[in-house]
Amino acid sequence: MDEAQINALELTLSSERFGRYLSWAEGDRARAIHLYTMNCRLSESLYTPLHMLEVALRNRIHDVASTLVAGNKLAWFDLAQFQRGDRQAEQLAKAKSDLTSDRKPVEPSRIVASLTFGYWTSFFSRDYENLWQQGLHRIARRPNGKGLQRKDFAQPLMPLRLLRNRIAHHEPIIGWDLPKHYDKIIELAEWLSPAGAQWCRDNSRFPALYPVEGIALFDGVNSPTPVPHS
Repeated sequence: MDEAQINALELTLSSERFGRYLSWAEGDRARAIHLYTMNCRLSESLYTPLHMLEVALRNRIHDVASTLVAGNKLAWFDLAQFQRGDRQAEQLAKAKSDLTSDRKPVEPSRIVASLTFGYWTSFFSRDYENLWQQGLHRIARRPNGKGLQRKDFAQPLMPLRLLRNRIAHHEPIIGWDLPKHYDKIIELAEWLSPAGAQWCRDNSRFPALYPVEGIALFDGVNSPTPVPHS
C-alpha cells in the first residue's frame, strides 16, 4: 500500500480510530494498517464460535426453562422467577415491542431469538442460584458426564460478552489474549452442545489466523511486547 492509499484509508477510518493502531505500531503507519487488518480478520474469525455459543446458550436455557414450568399458562420468560436480573424485564418488553413494530408474531421462538446475549448471561448471576439448583443446571454437562455449577459459566461469560460486544462495534481486540478466550468459547460450547463445539472447530478460521508468535504491540513505554499465544 503506497502513501496515498494509506492517507486515504486513515481519513476513512478517522484519526481517533486509527490512532490506537498507530500508537501500537510506534508511529509506523504501514504497520498500523497491518494491525488494523489483523484485528478485522481475527474479529471475523471469532464471530463463528461466538455465534454458536450464543445460539446454543439461549436454546438450552429456553428448552430447560420450558420443561421446568411445563403446564403453566404463561411462557417461562413471563414468570417472575425468570426476571430477577436488573434489566431482564425491560429487555423482554423491548423484544416483544420490536416484533410487534415489525408486524411479526410475538411467539416464544421469535422472542428467544430477539433477546440479547446480555439477557442470557444474566441467568448466571447470584440472583439465579436457587433456580440453577432447582433445574437450570441441566442446560450443560462436562464431557465426562459431571454436572456444572453456575459459577463455571458466570466467570468466563463476562469477558466473552465484552469481547462479543467489541467485535460487534468494530473495536480493537488484538490487545486481548484471544487464544485464551477462543479456548474458553469452545469449552463452554462443548458443555452446551458437543456437536456445536465440533462445528466451531471445523469452521472457525481463528486457530489458523492467529500468529503462533503472538502479536507485538507497543504500549507507549516499553518495546513492542507480543500478546501471548496461550
